[in-house]
Amino acid sequence: MYTIHLNKLAFFAHHGLHDEEAITGTNFEIDLSVEFDPGERLTSIQQTINYVDVYDIVKKHMAHPIALLETLAENITLEIHSLDKRIRSINISIHKLHPPINNFIGHVGVTYSKVF
Repeated sequence: MYTIHLNKLAFFAHHGLHDEEAITGTNFEIDLSVEFDPGERLTSIQQTINYVDVYDIVKKHMAHPIALLETLAENITLEIHSLDKRIRSINISIHKLHPPINNFIGHVGVTYSKVF
């Protein structure tokens, strides 16, 4: 089993329930791991899960606003899994770095894990 990691991916996006979020947007950070079983010894990029392809999926989904981070995480996970059926699990954490909460210091987020 191998796991590829993409950590601290930074995006500015407009996800959220509040009208203000759709207008002003905010910063997000994503951590993602993809576990897969290659079934053989890896010697070329064609035998592995290309993290550039994974990043492109995340980037595409971050560009299209959605109300719930939970839905966003699940949508990203399902599309990544469609890349390669050798993927055994995906774990994604999405952090909203500046949520629209009065007097709030910190960030909020969701983690979604899926075993296939």
